[in-house]
Amino acid sequence: QVQLVESGGGLVQAGGSLRLSCQASGRTLTSYTMAWFRQAPGKEREFVAANSRRSGSTYYGDSVKGRFIFSRDNAKNTAYLQMNSLKPEDTAVYYCAADLGIITSSIYNGEQYDYWGQGTQVTVSS
Repeated sequence: QVQLVESGGGLVQAGGSLRLSCQASGRTLTSYTMAWFRQAPGKEREFVAANSRRSGSTYYGDSVKGRFIFSRDNAKNTAYLQMNSLKPEDTAVYYCAADLGIITSSIYNGEQYDYWGQGTQVTVSS
């Protein structure tokens, strides 16, 4: 069993930066694919970024490519999402997710992840 706790959300002006953290407990993260998703009010959940434990590769959603950076510190059992050049359309609740057995082709699909955090709100003002 994995418990995930996100932190680092808040209110920021457009063009600013935030770094989200996802602290895991219960298991070490090295065996897990880790991902970030987001959901804005009235919208479907959207894939943001993920790091595959199988391939070691990192994947990004089209809307955040070039602006967001996924990283993980296995020693701290923590994953991060550095968000730069934030836009008002980045406003959402951001969720951390983890899965042990997900295959790369399914990495974008939130339904495939077994473990989720409670979410952290990010609000970008114009």
